[in-house]
Amino acid sequence: MPNETNAAADAGGNHIEPEVATNVYAVHGADPEVLAYGMAKYSRSTLSLRESLAELNEQKAEKFLNTFYFQYGHRSIADLAHLAFAVEKLSILAATVVVDEPRWDGQERSTRYQDFQKSGYFVPDFGDDEAARKLYRETVDSLFAEYRHFSEEMFRYLQERTPKPAEMKQNEYERTLKARAFDLSRYLLPLATNTSLGQIVSARTLENQVSRLLSDTHGEVRRIGGLLKQAAREDAFNVNRSVASELAEQIGSECPALAGRAQQVLLRDVKVAPTLMKYAEPNAYEAETRRELTVAAAELLTDEPIEPAPLVDLLDDEPLDVELATTLLYQYSFHSYRQIRGVVASINDARRGEIVELGLRHRGRHDEVARTYCSGQKFRFDILMDIGGFRDMHRHRRCVQVVQEYTTRHGFDRPDDIESAGLSLRYDAAMTRAQSSAAQLAARNAGGADEQSQYVIPLAYRKRALFKMDLAEAIYISELRTGPAGHFSYRNVAYAMYEAVAARYPELAKYFRVTDVREPVDLLKR
Repeated sequence: MPNETNAAADAGGNHIEPEVATNVYAVHGADPEVLAYGMAKYSRSTLSLRESLAELNEQKAEKFLNTFYFQYGHRSIADLAHLAFAVEKLSILAATVVVDEPRWDGQERSTRYQDFQKSGYFVPDFGDDEAARKLYRETVDSLFAEYRHFSEEMFRYLQERTPKPAEMKQNEYERTLKARAFDLSRYLLPLATNTSLGQIVSARTLENQVSRLLSDTHGEVRRIGGLLKQAAREDAFNVNRSVASELAEQIGSECPALAGRAQQVLLRDVKVAPTLMKYAEPNAYEAETRRELTVAAAELLTDEPIEPAPLVDLLDDEPLDVELATTLLYQYSFHSYRQIRGVVASINDARRGEIVELGLRHRGRHDEVARTYCSGQKFRFDILMDIGGFRDMHRHRRCVQVVQEYTTRHGFDRPDDIESAGLSLRYDAAMTRAQSSAAQLAARNAGGADEQSQYVIPLAYRKRALFKMDLAEAIYISELRTGPAGHFSYRNVAYAMYEAVAARYPELAKYFRVTDVREPVDLLKR
């Protein structure tokens, strides 16, 4: 164990002040809540973390957390407990809601490197409406058939135009081109498509996430919120089980007691956050705010036709009350930020103030202020891009993101290579059929039909999202996402962001190390 002090004396026997040795060590093996308790004690005890953990147990941790976390609202304690979860077999639609946390770390299945033909898809509850269920299944099955067809056709097309270099292995060549083909065929995947994700989050983020999911309008999302809460409070998957069995077998005959002890330690059941998650419930603040702002947006915008908008719009500076009111309405409409701002600017100060107040009226004692109040950033981009590309941009969580619902109202994107391959008519027909089915399902209005209809929307359709950021993040996204190995969709968005900044602030353009997306791309480089 490292020494914390080193006393010494000089040649004359005079005392020298002890040298303080900084002590740094990693910690492994403590239960998440116990570790959070041990670290939280730093502010209330002189004990080292080793000493704190040595005296702790689950009962002490629970008592401490009940006192300081729930009674005193010391939510920062939950930031000290980090938890790993797998969420498998959920729809792409639900996945985008699950990961919509500013403080989220994780990974989702890639549409570039995995074939989604065998993923299956989610079917929402249609109650007794068998006609709606039949239409839904026929539509999604058709889109999956088209996804399979386009994956094969685009792979052949890319092979024809991209010869294999002599030095490149055949399997690497085919794997690379298949990934590029999936970049094109993914546009046919519906939001119902099953995916999987893994996340590592703090207990505080998990509590916020579960509460938000339990308050969502989609039944699937609410169910996932309940499953996450349950997973945090029940026995976790223990990766040491195979190791424990192997150890017990190796040493069991020679030392049964040691083998038993090894199994006892390695196979101990662990609940990752049984205390911190017990009060995670649906968030009334979020639900009531959504209801009232939806009404407010409808009152002001229903008669306003949705005007055409560019891929990326760098917004102008404006008074804070205008920004807040516009942002609050933005998430519950399908109009562009600029169009909503025009309406907001035309109403009187009192009405704008009422809208701003709506977003805070139902805030409870421990509710964080809604994300829409994160305002004042210099660089705000209103982006209208295909859903598939949005999923990639959605990963930039240093941004403040305010997103609108899925819809077919903005039309769809068609990759240039699909047109070059002579597949435009078939592609457009698939999109038109999906749009028609979504409209029919929404019109049936049976038990949340609007939410049900969103699942049949393919990733080709456009989605609007507001990204607010500082200069550093604008540079980072522009540089990272214009790289030649990236997907052409978000490359275009990132380059448009750079161009917008360069046009408004020419003196800043030289600091962006972007790749010109107009230059030809070597499809075999990754």
